[in-house]
Amino acid sequence: QVHLVESGGGLVQPGGSLRLSCAASTRIFSFYLMAWYRQAPGKQRELVATITRADTTTYGDSVKGRFTISRDNTKNAVYLQMNSLKPEDTAVYYCYVADPSAGYWGQGTQVTVSS
Repeated sequence: QVHLVESGGGLVQPGGSLRLSCAASTRIFSFYLMAWYRQAPGKQRELVATITRADTTTYGDSVKGRFTISRDNTKNAVYLQMNSLKPEDTAVYYCYVADPSAGYWGQGTQVTVSS
């Protein structure tokens, strides 16, 4: 069983930045995919960004050019740097990882963008 703990969420003004962290209970180099998803109230969960074992990244259209996903194998962590935040970025952000046998979710961290 893999445990994921997200942190770094909070309240930020429009145009501000936040950095989310996801700490894994096991070595992350075994995961072929790590990702961030988000879910706003009344909406379906949507993919924000992914990073592969080879450090290939992809982004949702709504966050391209503003968000950056990265990973640190030495710290067993994946990060989401969020810049130029907008009110529509308000959501619970979830970390997700996948290995050859299963996928695992974190508990989520709330991000609220408001003035």
